[in-house]
Amino acid sequence: MARILIVDDSPSQLLGIKRIVEKLGHEAITAEDGAQGVEVAKRELPDLILMDVVMPNLNGFQATRTIAKEETTKHIPIILVTTKDQDTDKVWGLRQGAKDYVTKPIKEDELVKALKAHLPA
Repeated sequence: MARILIVDDSPSQLLGIKRIVEKLGHEAITAEDGAQGVEVAKRELPDLILMDVVMPNLNGFQATRTIAKEETTKHIPIILVTTKDQDTDKVWGLRQGAKDYVTKPIKEDELVKALKAHLPA
């Protein structure tokens, strides 16, 4: 069982993603914006992070960059889960340190595939 941090400012998205994660038998921890996501990542050291992009305070690109550069958290794979579906957004997200990119509305099989690809064995 992995511990997965879900960072999203939308309560309904947070709940939907949490259901998918828990259905797979993993533990879900949550944060409601990028700044809180960075703090929870540093404190909890999850096995993987699912990060929204469009959020108040610190957006997902900024939070991803911060986590990917921080010595204690840079090993944690980050999957961006966002409505931003342009190729330039995906390229930018991967440049910030994300390992994968899943667009909303979430297709459960696509998210499951990304999780399985990036969770430590």
